[in-house]
Amino acid sequence: MATRVGYFVGSLSSTSINRVLSRALIRLAPDGLEFTEIPIGNLPLYSPDHDANYPPEALALKEAIAGSDAVLFVTPEYNRSIPGALKNAIDWASRPWGQNSFHHMPAAVIGASPGAIGTAVGQQSLRAVLSFCNARQMTSPEAYIHFQPGLFTDDGEVTDRSTAEFLTDYMREFATHIERVLTVIPRR
Repeated sequence: MATRVGYFVGSLSSTSINRVLSRALIRLAPDGLEFTEIPIGNLPLYSPDHDANYPPEALALKEAIAGSDAVLFVTPEYNRSIPGALKNAIDWASRPWGQNSFHHMPAAVIGASPGAIGTAVGQQSLRAVLSFCNARQMTSPEAYIHFQPGLFTDDGEVTDRSTAEFLTDYMREFATHIERVLTVIPRR
């Protein structure tokens, strides 16, 4: 049976380099992982006023996470932190209190940026939020991808051999992490 990985692309941009990175990760992933994007762009802003009556978009988000065995966050860094749309999605998924969708969920974080430090600071911010949500995060290898034009094709082919090898190893490690977490804390 395939391991179902729900993935979040933190950018809402139609030209997101992180969306291209997600395609590369899927291409390089080991057999046995099945990927489904969990959309975040249609969610209203979270408010506790909705906790008693979640809107359909937020219910769909929680259902998509519940249907996943693990989650992968592929995200840019905005102002040294998490993109607002991604934080909003996490807030919806982690509420109402006691119904946190990320509780014991195997998770990994990766991102690309044209900046020299990739998404290092934004990932630390995201990791802090996921820790509060009790997600079981893969802590190593860390992956801060310095995006350069031509590094990926639009369909996710990696043109640089060392980057392809690194991302292949990253996805193997993620598959191993998922297996280890699910062995101790099964989701099905």
